[in-house]
Amino acid sequence: MTIGIIPNITKMEVSGILEQIILDITKNELDYVISNSLLLSSTGLTDKIDKQKFVPLEQIGTQSDMVVSIGGDGTMLNTAYHVRKSGTPIVGVNFGKLGFLAEFDVDSFSSFLKEVKNNNYVVEDRIALIGNCTNIEETLYAINDLVIDKGSWSKMIELTVYVDDDYVTTFAADGIIVATPTGSTGYSLSTGGPIVNPKADVITLSPISPHTLTMRPLVISSSQKIKIKVNSLHDTIQVSSDGQRVNFINPPAEINIEKSNKPVKLVHSTINNYFETLRKKLFWGLDIRQSNNS
Repeated sequence: MTIGIIPNITKMEVSGILEQIILDITKNELDYVISNSLLLSSTGLTDKIDKQKFVPLEQIGTQSDMVVSIGGDGTMLNTAYHVRKSGTPIVGVNFGKLGFLAEFDVDSFSSFLKEVKNNNYVVEDRIALIGNCTNIEETLYAINDLVIDKGSWSKMIELTVYVDDDYVTTFAADGIIVATPTGSTGYSLSTGGPIVNPKADVITLSPISPHTLTMRPLVISSSQKIKIKVNSLHDTIQVSSDGQRVNFINPPAEINIEKSNKPVKLVHSTINNYFETLRKKLFWGLDIRQSNNS
């Protein structure tokens, strides 16, 4: 098995972690390739890695059986974007803040490699979103969410939503979040959207600071297609993908969104439990009064 490695090269502390992971991979008699983005960094590790192991970032997915993202959840989302065409399974090693998507730390990943060698792991399909928008040639792509918002304009924008060409509503707000189940615990959650189990085949639409209190989040089937018409008195609005790729468009504009026919494949240990992660990472359902009384 060949493991692709995509590290977050903006973090200086990644060098020691990367060195340990490469050592663990070779100890388990597994092969690896690594993103050549490391050659542009200042981690000081490049002289310790066989130059033949470096491959272009966009080729990591096609040249490996599994891709390791080293960083935090943002790095994990970025990794998923770069391997989206190959469909290669992704596993996250976290040394960021939350690590909700990136399941392992360095020590637990070292132990998990033994399971990888024995093919004792789970690959889970997650929904991804694609979209197109007026004035944007590239296809929008998101694992967490596509967000339409007012940008630097101080006033609200007008949004008209259609689902399968059926008119849903028109409302004024700061924007709207179209989220996958994976993204339901991100930005969508902070605006009052529901937590959605990744096994649910749905998409959520959560308004951002709507003018009317009756405008609540909406859950639809992932097989349905979404059309959002946006108008604003300002000359630009923003459409962002996973909070990482931002496009500025001129209103009035129309954004069409649907589920990608290629799911994101995430690697988990066989003992992974989504609800345990919710409790540990987001403290979901925990009563702080119980811990104070114990």
